[in-house]
Amino acid sequence: MESTGIVLGFWLLSGVTVASALLVFLSRNLLHAVLALVLSFLGMAGLFVTLSADFIAVAQVLIYAGAISVLLVFAVMLTPLASRDNANSLFVLPGVLIGAAFAGIVGFVAIDVDWPELTGKAVLGRDFTTTVQGIGSALLDPYVLAFEIASVLLLSALVGAIVLVREDEPA
Repeated sequence: MESTGIVLGFWLLSGVTVASALLVFLSRNLLHAVLALVLSFLGMAGLFVTLSADFIAVAQVLIYAGAISVLLVFAVMLTPLASRDNANSLFVLPGVLIGAAFAGIVGFVAIDVDWPELTGKAVLGRDFTTTVQGIGSALLDPYVLAFEIASVLLLSALVGAIVLVREDEPA
């Protein structure tokens, strides 16, 4: 990351991602928390783009910001209105303490470890088409049956959730 624009974009996206993740935690409305989670997923995809991980960024947008977010919106919309608040529980303080300890450990490791640094030519001069082509061929050739079974399983789980939550009409 030698370019000033890339560094500035990285820090801007980092701030947006962390702020939206905090909104997920602090939001009292469950729908607002899901929307902040979508913004956090999109911020992560932007971070992957700044780190020259294009395939992972596209997968982040398609899988998390797309499919998982739609599934979460369906789950929120299918829950009764009375149970949609994000009320406090007795696990908030232990969760905050564990999260702070984990963040401290990750921060210490990120600063303390002597990470190897690649030159600009090794990252920018690399051709990513062979990796994407290999992953696509693997998904659509030897693993196509597992890919299709997973999609049918997810569809049946969504239909089952709708059937379970649906209120019966009085006869």
